[in-house]
Amino acid sequence: MDKGKFRDEVIRLLEIHNNELTETSDYIFNNPELGEREYKSCCYLQETLAKHGFTIDKPCESLPTAFVAEYGEGDTVIAFVAEYDALPGILKNGAPAHACGHNWIAAAMCCCGIILSELKKVIPCRIRVIGTPAEETLGSKYDLCEAGVFDDVDLAFQAHLDAFNCMETRMLALNSIEFSFHGKAAHAAQSPEEGINALDSIILMFNGIGLLRQQLRPDARIHGIITEGGVATNVIPDFTQCRISFRANDKEYLKLMREKIISIAAGAAKMTGASVDHNDYENPLDDMVNLTSLTDLCRKNFAAAGIQNFIGKDEYTEAGSSDIGNVSHVCPTLYVELDPEAGQKLVLHTESALSIVNSPAAHKKAEQTIEAFILTVYDIVTNKESLADVKKEFDSCSGIK
Repeated sequence: MDKGKFRDEVIRLLEIHNNELTETSDYIFNNPELGEREYKSCCYLQETLAKHGFTIDKPCESLPTAFVAEYGEGDTVIAFVAEYDALPGILKNGAPAHACGHNWIAAAMCCCGIILSELKKVIPCRIRVIGTPAEETLGSKYDLCEAGVFDDVDLAFQAHLDAFNCMETRMLALNSIEFSFHGKAAHAAQSPEEGINALDSIILMFNGIGLLRQQLRPDARIHGIITEGGVATNVIPDFTQCRISFRANDKEYLKLMREKIISIAAGAAKMTGASVDHNDYENPLDDMVNLTSLTDLCRKNFAAAGIQNFIGKDEYTEAGSSDIGNVSHVCPTLYVELDPEAGQKLVLHTESALSIVNSPAAHKKAEQTIEAFILTVYDIVTNKESLADVKKEFDSCSGIK
């Protein structure tokens, strides 16, 4: 089947599954659940995919709301990466809500898998929908990567709503470390000389980090909070604790930052006579590996679906971190951010986003995304040279370690 007829078939199947796409987004939007507790959403998605012939696997015992749904056979493995955790405290009563549009991601990625499964005679490949919980908190894609879930994936897809269109997303690599300082308590007035002030250690550490910033690259970010600072002003604190998060454009530079920050903590403890230990309290997140060979293919297919105004990587000035970056270091990954064009700017992680992420405008954007992604799969699977080019670029990326 040529690409024109194939596209017509994709559009026909989109019309057939239109209600299912809407119902999936509605259900997850109306049943917001926090990370690692997305039991309803996880069950709903698995049941929907099983109804279409997908086999369901639970790949990680420590992540009960993660799943891998698979369909079909073939040498090429195509994965669509779903998210479905909500954000805490978005509503005025403190309840969680989908202010980041993960309901939209889950519905669109599942529908990609379902429609592609019905095109198996044209595109013989193994199709996976990979359910990844707790993107907002734990960053479970790190755990799934460690468990080998993405090791045999030839190409992974994910899309996310945002205030602009971009397929060369800048993601900052991120580490988060908790430092615990141990000193010696004493009466602050009667016998201060007998104490070892663990709070002084943290203050010295924060001052050291402030000075470190002068010698860091412009893309580096360090931010922290004191979670334990002592119990009373007249008692020299014998235990204090802080959390430090730090980011950079690439994970190699992040390693250097990590060494410096840990050294500063050790120096701060030595200056006061305290001791210090540390642990990673969140999963490490990697920077995003963007592949030109893949984005060039996909850009043409988004244009065919009616979306053309993508910003370039040099225009991408706002950067956060996400565990999709970890996936991009394991297998070729296409991550696209899309403006729903709902008549007002989408501001994620705010209550205002709730009127947009499950709107008719967002639904239309999901249809266009599904079309573009499946057409890109067509280009890759039916043209071995295209897949070879993508894999060659992936293997050559300096960020792959």
